[in-house]
Amino acid sequence: MKINKLKIQIAIILILSIIGSPLRSGTDIDLSLSKEVDHSIKIGLKWLMDQQDKNGSWQNYPAITALVLSSFLRAHPSITHDEPFIKKGFDFLISCVKPDGGIYNDNMPTYNTAICVTALKDAKNPGFQTIISNAESFLMRTQFGYDGTLSPDSLNYGGVGYGEKERADLSNLQWAIEALAKEDIVEMNPEQKLTAEEIKSMTSKRLFYDKALIFLAKCQNLQSINPEVDSSNDGGFVYGPGTSKAGGTSSYGSMTYAGLKSLIYAKVDKDDIRVKAAFEWISKNFMVEETPFMGKQGLYYYYQTMAKTLHAYGDETITDSAGKSIAWRNVLADQLIKTQHAEGFWINENGRWWENNPVLVTSYSILALEELAGLNAMNSKTGF
Repeated sequence: MKINKLKIQIAIILILSIIGSPLRSGTDIDLSLSKEVDHSIKIGLKWLMDQQDKNGSWQNYPAITALVLSSFLRAHPSITHDEPFIKKGFDFLISCVKPDGGIYNDNMPTYNTAICVTALKDAKNPGFQTIISNAESFLMRTQFGYDGTLSPDSLNYGGVGYGEKERADLSNLQWAIEALAKEDIVEMNPEQKLTAEEIKSMTSKRLFYDKALIFLAKCQNLQSINPEVDSSNDGGFVYGPGTSKAGGTSSYGSMTYAGLKSLIYAKVDKDDIRVKAAFEWISKNFMVEETPFMGKQGLYYYYQTMAKTLHAYGDETITDSAGKSIAWRNVLADQLIKTQHAEGFWINENGRWWENNPVLVTSYSILALEELAGLNAMNSKTGF
């Protein structure tokens, strides 16, 4: 059941009247294309607004609701958590807060909590701070090895999974790292004297990142840091130690971007061999028509991960395997714009990993476009 249509139409008019600010400085995207990006974001948000359910959620799912909320909040600084429909969305997220600090319904607690934390931080509402702190603590407790019961040579050590502790994977780990890394206290207020609680939080996050780097090493096809690598030594990443959705232990696009992004957010230096090898793999395998070595599977997840990663990395061009310099923002923006439906949504005909769900895929696409336009301030803080 949908919320009152008249209220939606009024809200749409207000939202569309304030979206359309110029791109942030430091982005290198064609000016005429930037206008198309603005338009694409507008009609995508208009479509998403009309999908909100009566209880304030999108599809009664915390993570999907959080992705939609982040899409709106990053579109323009004048869109805040005080907008009635956005407030209603956050009310739904808050209703999903559990006594353990997690934010979820009945399943996938780590996945849902990580994405919800990012949205709560996007709101920049001091009233959410306790919920955020408790959720961050929950995320860190889900890390394999947190309680000292695993040794670092365990396959799962340092990773996180969906939350059921069955196994760790890079996809869930990258969501968790992104949530924890967003707007670290010291980066927000470098001159501010930190409280004992803030210092404790920063120390806990650093320990989380250090353990995560051990898991990331096991997911990277790079013999110098992962002695288990046998046939492949290309610097790319896989889904989990010794396992790849592309088959065997083959590196593939979405996980290599996820791995590089995680290294960046965990503050690994740009000259580090792990970063250099991952970026070299990306350069050799750059494409937007499909996910390298996965075809159309997980394509829009790939787009939003690519946009976040390359924006954080900081280089405006990529030199591909043929030596051609590519303005990656232009190429990815053009691809997203031409695959958007006239009504404003995106959908992947290959439905693996929920990508036949237009609300999820439209959120991915808008978040990617906002990265291309430099509208996510996070990466200017966490990048090199």
